Amino acid sequence: MAYKHTNSKGVTYYLNSKAVTLRGGKTQTIYYFSKDERKDTGTDLPADRTVNENPRNGFLTLKRK
Repeated sequence: MAYKHTNSKGVTYYLNSKAVTLRGGKTQTIYYFSKDERKDTGTDLPADRTVNENPRNGFLTLKRK
């Protein structure tokens, strides 16, 4: 079950993650929000991150603690 967050405008977003390979060959995990629940990339909220919402447009991002 993916982590879900409802922003101040009442829109529900689901957290997804994906492992990408950088140019130098290093693998890094990226996190992004989507409006639909995706079973293959859905993930839980990492313990070292918090959800931050832009007050102007309700856009969600993850921030390190």
